[in-house]
Amino acid sequence: MSSGMKKIIVVGVVVLVLFFLITQPTHSADLVHRVLGWLKDGAEAIVTFFRSLFS
Repeated sequence: MSSGMKKIIVVGVVVLVLFFLITQPTHSADLVHRVLGWLKDGAEAIVTFFRSLFS
């Protein structure tokens, strides 16, 4: 893939994300909150794994 095509794809994704954030801010905030919750749960699972591994 050429660097020009990569730039076009990145700009397109950024534009779509901005459009989504501007047109549906409440839904966007809910989605971000959900993703952060998944990341938190994943991090807690990793910590629990290592605690049980070394205890």
